Amino acid sequence: MKKLLQLSFLFISMFAVNAQAQERITLDDGSVLNVFMVEPGEATSEPKPLVVLMGGGPGNASISRDTSQWLGSGFAQRGWLVAVPISPNNRSFRGSTNNQIIVQLIKELQKREDVRSGKVLLAGVSNGGMSSLEIARRNPEKYFGVAAIPAISSENTKNDSLKGFPVYLRIGGADSLGWADQFDSTVESLSSAGVELNADILDGAPHMFRMDWSTLGPWLEEIR
Repeated sequence: MKKLLQLSFLFISMFAVNAQAQERITLDDGSVLNVFMVEPGEATSEPKPLVVLMGGGPGNASISRDTSQWLGSGFAQRGWLVAVPISPNNRSFRGSTNNQIIVQLIKELQKREDVRSGKVLLAGVSNGGMSSLEIARRNPEKYFGVAAIPAISSENTKNDSLKGFPVYLRIGGADSLGWADQFDSTVESLSSAGVELNADILDGAPHMFRMDWSTLGPWLEEIR
């Protein structure tokens, strides 16, 4: 019984460290965006750096909730305030219209006293990774960098605005969508534009994979 109570306390403590809440945030245009927020593990009175983390696929509530739990919690444990938005139209945050939703979200969140002003980190899984790169291309000076896990970029993609911009890229070697076959061309597309690229292909990993914080953690420290 004592051991059971200890395990229960440990589970509750771990949950509390990365407390998750869904919020409704009103944007400049009057629309309301549902967002999962994950607080940093260490309590502090200082404003927290913000990461907007976008889920894969359509970016719906189920995907965004899962993304906030298995990936967002990792960012939170490293001191980031995590915002995982739910796509209002099941189209992720791809394209100029949905890109702008993220820009508005950041503006609203940075009005809060506990959110640090200035640069924000963009991160995303699959479609979320692609969205992150699209948003960064428009105004890279506003962002620390992009953690794309995974994403792809073609030879026709205009990445020139990302010269000197930090991008962390990982693609699973056993990606069922064939993205591993596009790893080399993606690296070439970004590198030829002068992107400050940290890229690797993960042998045997599927399209969505457990994050390797031993490499992502130091990259986050470096860009901050």
